[in-house]
Amino acid sequence: MAARHKFAPMQLAPGKKVYFLSDFHLGAPHYHASRQREDRLVRFLKKVQADASAVFIVGDMFDFWYEYKYVVPKGYVRLLGQLAAMTDAGVEVHFFVGNHDMWMKDYFQQELNMPVYFEHRSFQLGQHSFYIAHGDGLGPGDHGYKLLKKVFRNPICQWLFGMLPPVVGMGLANFFSRKSREAVTEHEKKFLGADKEWLMIHSREVLLQQHYDYFVYGHRHVPGIHDLPGNSRYVNLGDWVLHFTYAVYDGQRLLLEKYEE
Repeated sequence: MAARHKFAPMQLAPGKKVYFLSDFHLGAPHYHASRQREDRLVRFLKKVQADASAVFIVGDMFDFWYEYKYVVPKGYVRLLGQLAAMTDAGVEVHFFVGNHDMWMKDYFQQELNMPVYFEHRSFQLGQHSFYIAHGDGLGPGDHGYKLLKKVFRNPICQWLFGMLPPVVGMGLANFFSRKSREAVTEHEKKFLGADKEWLMIHSREVLLQQHYDYFVYGHRHVPGIHDLPGNSRYVNLGDWVLHFTYAVYDGQRLLLEKYEE
């Protein structure tokens, strides 16, 4: 069961909105496809910057990310530059690490002025309460990954990985990241039903302890909004690999939309 959590309040000025998006997996499956998605993301972010009070990126921005002490992964300068431009302009950008980019340290905080969250967080946005998380490792099942996550999050394991030269470490990581994507079956790419979706089960368990108006997740890559008990809503943001979906909250309600150019 979940304990009660404090809410981070955020007031929306008239005409301002909050945007949610996740699962870009930049770097996959190869450079050219990744660049096309990155360019599309940058165009979207430039478009919403004018009316955005905040942007929440809910995990798996990259297909793999590791910050060595003096080295950060090559590439993604257009997206990172746009994020820096947004925070410099006063737009709040929040990032939740996912299962593909969990090895974050302080680069985003220092260079982009973006808070980075390693667990779920509670927010009061306008008149509504939000429970936000990437979603990996939540709910029943997936015990193998939950054990692996503890290993990956272990500071000693991260330090040992950092001892590898970047060309070796990044090569190994990208190989296993690709294998992880290939292991996802067609069955897992569809909505499984309220009684089988682990994140919906987790959300109902949280609601037994504390009410939230919206539960917002990434991770599953299956966009949709579904009812939960107590007039609450489960929101999965989909991805920017196949669906190019995002959620937008205007202070009154949250809608799931698709970015069309």
